[in-house]
Amino acid sequence: MSTHGFSVGMERGADNLHIKLRAYGKLTHEDYEVITPLLDAALSNVPEESVDVLMDITEFEGWELRAAWDDVQLALAHGRHFRKIAILGVDGWQSLTAAVARWFVSGEVAFFTERSAALIWLKAQ
Repeated sequence: MSTHGFSVGMERGADNLHIKLRAYGKLTHEDYEVITPLLDAALSNVPEESVDVLMDITEFEGWELRAAWDDVQLALAHGRHFRKIAILGVDGWQSLTAAVARWFVSGEVAFFTERSAALIWLKAQ
């Protein structure tokens, strides 16, 4: 069995929250059972459109079916909190995640293949 899951880092500013999230391997329902309560707690008291996310999916290989549903539920629950989501990936199919994310997120979503470009975009007002 290959390695899979999430790693997450969070920094709270005066009026916003910055999240660095890395998804790797083929995600499972159990992965979402770990990450969902963390994100629920972090986002529980933040204003709408005040969260910026750097989502690194360079090592992401997809979801098990139930995990894909968990991902949709997470997006539906918290989509209004995000100001910007920069998705960092390597493959053409990974760019589709940005297109799908736009359906669930009230803020901006963009796909990048270079970390530096993603960070510059996130910092821009």
